[in-house]
Amino acid sequence: MQRSAGAQRPRVTADDLDRAVQLAVAVLRDAPEPAWDGKAGTLEWTCWETAEHLADDLFAYAVQLGPRTPPLDREVPFVYESRRPGGPANSVHANPSAGPDGLLQVLEASGALLVAMVRTTASDVRAHHVFGASDPEGFAAMGIVETLVHTHDLAEGLGLGWEPPAGICSRVLTRLFRDMPAGAAPWPALLWSTGRADLPGRPRPAGWRWYGAPLG
Repeated sequence: MQRSAGAQRPRVTADDLDRAVQLAVAVLRDAPEPAWDGKAGTLEWTCWETAEHLADDLFAYAVQLGPRTPPLDREVPFVYESRRPGGPANSVHANPSAGPDGLLQVLEASGALLVAMVRTTASDVRAHHVFGASDPEGFAAMGIVETLVHTHDLAEGLGLGWEPPAGICSRVLTRLFRDMPAGAAPWPALLWSTGRADLPGRPRPAGWRWYGAPLG
């Protein structure tokens, strides 16, 4: 279903992002420690690596908004590197000796950085993303999608239940995804839109993307 950028659409906020991160951290605290070495859902990364990747996503979005004049043609040039062949290339890595509690602190701290940047960056600021330059609301929505779907991956690997609030899912779908599947509940629609689930009569897409351009 094609969505228009209507003036009355519900906005994605820093509060939405903060809630998504806090809910994710709360769920992940219930994971048994040995499970962090297993695969995260259908990903080729371990659960530990996936949580680091999520923390790195949130950090990367925060710092992209950080310069007084954010670059529009490239990412802020932090070094991203993997710790093993096939692992995620991150700037953020948690100290393994701190265990899962430390890993979740890293995740929560990275989320807090993005929440703070979304709250304090003027709405007319634009910064680079590979899917198009975006505004603070767009980076909040991207951070939420990363948080919700990677927590889904983690929950599958860690044996946990996870279903985020429908309202947050609906707002980020409206903000970032131009073709929402009609008639689907927001959370299944978001999983379908990110290639993680089938819907009745609609197999999951082989490729997907979001559109971060400001909607006005």
